[in-house]
Amino acid sequence: MKGLAEKRSKRSAMAQLCLWLAVGLMAGCADSVQAEDVFQQGLDRYAAGGYEQAAVFFREAAVAAPAAGTWHNLGNAEWQCGHTGPAILAWERAQWLDPFNRNTRVNLRFARKTAQLDAPEFSWYEICSTWLPVNWWPWIACVSFWLAVAMLLLPGIFRRRRADWHQGLAAAGLAVFLLAIPALAGTHTRSRQGILLSKDTPLRLTPTADAQVLARLPDGEAARVERERGDFLYVRTGNAAGWVERAQFGSISSIR
Repeated sequence: MKGLAEKRSKRSAMAQLCLWLAVGLMAGCADSVQAEDVFQQGLDRYAAGGYEQAAVFFREAAVAAPAAGTWHNLGNAEWQCGHTGPAILAWERAQWLDPFNRNTRVNLRFARKTAQLDAPEFSWYEICSTWLPVNWWPWIACVSFWLAVAMLLLPGIFRRRRADWHQGLAAAGLAVFLLAIPALAGTHTRSRQGILLSKDTPLRLTPTADAQVLARLPDGEAARVERERGDFLYVRTGNAAGWVERAQFGSISSIR
């Protein structure tokens, strides 16, 4: 009887787990369908010249289901509305997810040239991290590492002679893993990069609302967060450093 009760308990637990998984998949599919509908509404508004409404729909779709194409279209709508900072931020987020998109790169260069803004300066390992989508680097590092480990250990575990191709794959996996490490570091440090959203953003001496204003920065200016305190961020641009309000700064890695 005790064994029968244990089996029933296990079956009940498995049934509940399957139910939760099914509910989660259905919710994910519903969110995806909703995001596609909202995105299409944004395209329709954009084609009709309703750029403000298109931006609202694109932003809602990007939050519901982040995608490079959605962020790219949001940047287009924001630019048409004259919102330089939000447009550059949206294109930066699109490039964060998909650095292969030539149209996004062209838009960023054009926007910065028009607004007379400098592109952010990256170190060599941060430049390496821009070669591929940020989500690829952890997978590349993980797969290459375990491939090298498997090629070194599995022949001995299965009592097989280690062939030359085992050693070759192990060496290649280790080489790829070592090359991915700087890119992972660059992705981490680059995640502190962001864009100032408000026109004439006050750069303050201290993290208080009544602090001395050191300078006023244009919207679209690239900045890097170094410290945080309450509602303020200590950021560094190409020419200045100081405190700005958190609401006036958008991180390129915060895609939700």
